[in-house]
Amino acid sequence: MENVKKKDNIYIRVIKNLTFWVLIAILAGLLLGHFAPATAVKMKVVGDTFIDIIKIFIAPIIFITIVLGISGMGDLKKVGKIGIKSLIYFEIVTSIALVIGIVVGLVIKPGKINKEGLNIQDASQFINTPKKEFSWWHFLQDNVTLQVLIVAIIVGIILNYSRHREVAVSFLSKCSKVVFIALKYIMYLAPLGAFGGIAYTVGKFGVVTLMPLGKLMLTVYVTMFIFIFFILGSILRYYKISIVKFIKYIRAELLIVLGTSSSEAALPNLMEKLEHMGCSKAVVGLVVPTGYSFNLDGTSIYLSMAIIFLAQLYNVHLSLGEIITIIGLLMVTSKGAAGVTGSGFIILASTLTAIHKIPVEGLAFLLGVDKFMSEARAITNFIGNGIATIVISKSEKEFVTVGDPFEENTL
Repeated sequence: MENVKKKDNIYIRVIKNLTFWVLIAILAGLLLGHFAPATAVKMKVVGDTFIDIIKIFIAPIIFITIVLGISGMGDLKKVGKIGIKSLIYFEIVTSIALVIGIVVGLVIKPGKINKEGLNIQDASQFINTPKKEFSWWHFLQDNVTLQVLIVAIIVGIILNYSRHREVAVSFLSKCSKVVFIALKYIMYLAPLGAFGGIAYTVGKFGVVTLMPLGKLMLTVYVTMFIFIFFILGSILRYYKISIVKFIKYIRAELLIVLGTSSSEAALPNLMEKLEHMGCSKAVVGLVVPTGYSFNLDGTSIYLSMAIIFLAQLYNVHLSLGEIITIIGLLMVTSKGAAGVTGSGFIILASTLTAIHKIPVEGLAFLLGVDKFMSEARAITNFIGNGIATIVISKSEKEFVTVGDPFEENTL
């Protein structure tokens, strides 16, 4: 009887899992695109509608996230040099991650099926405004996203020095919860978006278009593996700590992250283990929670690579100036992607809208594999934050060990 109940519970969990329905939607879209391409092409409106709904959230999420991030820096001033050093470290490492994602994407070309991409010679047909040469002035003048970003930075700085900061932050925090709850429910429509995107793509361009998705997944996983063991590993090696030993030390927490696709559930245990390892309580208390918003290495790699992937998929050439612009935008906007379902798509949509050259509709194509890459992003983010805490502790001489720092305890 108990075994029957356990099986029933498993079936219920599977049916309630959004990934399950995304998979069903992908399969349905694939079959429709293959066997009834004319009908499948008409499903474009389904994927487009989902993307249009997502785009509604761009301005409020960017504004609230940036304002809260900057105005909250008033708290970091209390810890002085440690807070500033943490932010500098976060920005440097995540920038390296962004650049690596773009470079690997440009070298491996996961979005290229052939020399013609998806055989779309002019991607501007997907964009409502006339195609024109890139210029910084038009870039600022024509893009609401960037305007919101600039206003948010100014408001955040003003609030940081305002005596009404706490009241404003409290209000914006409540607004943030409402917006993200709304986004959470909107993401339940993700299977429809995935269905529309896959059905249209396969119906118009054939089953061969699924090959780049598999290539993108493999490229993302390999890139994050390299980033963890070579970039983060080199940083730890400078402080005479083994990346392999550190990963073994937090393996239980990594399993939690793997199971939940989010680093949030394992953060308390990570903080305890870092203290046991030798990091001071003050540094752990500052760096880990702050890093959860500002130090998202895995997310940075994925976001930059996804944009290059979509550009290749639609055969869009990006100039060096546009690539630098993408990196600059993601350096700021990626800081709002912490553990919130759908936030990655908001960041991608806002960046694509800002550069106004790559079809935003391509996001529906990514819905099919995004769930399968969330584990890699979360694990890379988690390891990166643990290493950041060790680095700041070591550099501030706030790291004290007695015996082997990786000695197992009762955690």
